[in-house]
Amino acid sequence: MEKRKIHGNINGIKNITLEAIEALYDIKVQGFADIELLEAMTKFSAEISREISVYIARDGRIVNISIGEINKVEMPQVRVVRNLDRLCGVRCIHTHPSGDPRLSSVDIATLHTAKLDAIASLGIYEGKPSQMFVGFIGENTEETPNASLIYGPISPSRIPHKLLLNEIYLADERLKRTAIENEAAKVERAVLAGIDSGKALGYDPIEELESLAQTAGAEVVGRFVQRAKQIDKATYLGSGKIEELALFVRENNADVIIFDDELSAIQIKNIEDITGTKVIDRTTLILDIFAARATSREGKLQVELAQQKYRLPRLLGFGTSMSRLGGGIGTRGPGEKKLEIDRRRIHRRIFELEQELEQVKKQRDLRRKKRESSSIPLVSLVGYTNAGKSTLLNALSGSDEYVADQLFATLDPVVRKITLSNGSEILLSDTVGFINKLPHELVHAFRSTLEEVTNSDLILHVIDASSDYCAKQMEVVNEVLADLQAAHIPQILVRNKLDIIKAHDEESCTGKVSVDISALKKIGLDTLLQKIEEMLFGENNSIELIIPYNRYDVVAYIRENGVVVEEDHTEDGTRLKAIVNGAVAGKIKSMLGAVNV
Repeated sequence: MEKRKIHGNINGIKNITLEAIEALYDIKVQGFADIELLEAMTKFSAEISREISVYIARDGRIVNISIGEINKVEMPQVRVVRNLDRLCGVRCIHTHPSGDPRLSSVDIATLHTAKLDAIASLGIYEGKPSQMFVGFIGENTEETPNASLIYGPISPSRIPHKLLLNEIYLADERLKRTAIENEAAKVERAVLAGIDSGKALGYDPIEELESLAQTAGAEVVGRFVQRAKQIDKATYLGSGKIEELALFVRENNADVIIFDDELSAIQIKNIEDITGTKVIDRTTLILDIFAARATSREGKLQVELAQQKYRLPRLLGFGTSMSRLGGGIGTRGPGEKKLEIDRRRIHRRIFELEQELEQVKKQRDLRRKKRESSSIPLVSLVGYTNAGKSTLLNALSGSDEYVADQLFATLDPVVRKITLSNGSEILLSDTVGFINKLPHELVHAFRSTLEEVTNSDLILHVIDASSDYCAKQMEVVNEVLADLQAAHIPQILVRNKLDIIKAHDEESCTGKVSVDISALKKIGLDTLLQKIEEMLFGENNSIELIIPYNRYDVVAYIRENGVVVEEDHTEDGTRLKAIVNGAVAGKIKSMLGAVNV
């Protein structure tokens, strides 16, 4: 806490006036606010036509003075009570040169955000103090989480000092009494921030970000979108807009700002410094949801690996979530600096996680080879998050896997055996849902799990046909499948949620092989199963291909499950012409990749 410094907007104010205002620090306030101080504040405020805020400790010391509207100057660090669950030990008295003495919504938000002992507004009329209003933190309940107790109007010459000072201690007791239960049940209040570049995206990014925030347990209290062609490298929105965002966050009493794009370390640091609020980006939010949803050992390892890899290059930026030690005098010593230690620890943890996941992958590969040897076709459910994949799995298999109307309800792959009408068996696998801007770290960490898709004989691409953005969601899923080198695998487009589909959507989001269903209402499931049977066990196919000499396993599989018509040997491998059914043809495609079968 810096003494004898005037904070805020001092531009254009004469030095002699600033020195006179600075002299207010010498006043030892008697009672809640003595008339000497109020008259001096009124005089200076009327002279410069700006608000003046004075922060007073409980022992009467003036610990900070700021000039400018309370919502447009950086809040000084005036906490003198160390316990963060208690009031800060400082009350704020500020002038309203406009003449209106009433506390504004921003004043009340500042009271709660800074946990001030009290906030008082003093109206100025014709250069003299008129009336005063005083606000205290009230009794917080579930219905009124930010309740306030307001006294006023009060005459500056007749201040009930004993009553107001006693109210500070009562407010402190109220805050103390509810601190523990509030912390346990606290829902973070989030403001969403993003850039509107004017480009047609095919979906509403902020609406999707809001769904993600709600899935993570946050209460969205506001949106802040800036029209701009590109992202500012220093503050994402630009310096002016970040100042507006800081005000917006304070007015909405937000605990966290969530940005729709990935932020760099310097952006996180700069934004937190300006707004004084915790900052996270879309990727961090998705990783947090994955961390909450993972239940299996493999899933937890994959999520932690993604988190550590994402955190590593951003250590510098985690201002409110990770302590930092800067360089310079007093920080040198025989050991490593804290950032270097943090980096080394993360590198070590990444290595450990990758080793553990490699062991899990070996076990998965063994199970996969055993399954492939059984010749039972594998059908994978893929789709955008919350499209209804788990509901469809339950409807087709009669299982009771966890289902919820929220994003990323399923993380760990689930496989169920289903018997078709012709007596053939298939394995139906549920997978993690995809989303716009799916973090690269997650795709990499979950690659071993997603490889289940690449080994499929058939993919059921489930879409939410009732969504206004189903076309964009289909595009996102197909991009991920292409990245996984699974685009060549046969697909059935399953248009789900037929029961709530809108009339104008009936012809949208269609594919070469489409089936309309309602997994929830179990409508159209027989048609879907029939289509699966046709795709896997339909008419025999005549195939001709050259198989590399190092893939004798494929040759053996074709001989065992089909009829070889011609076979000879070339420089590139064994040339085979054979007749196989649809399931075998699909299996060969999975075994060889995107070879033209």
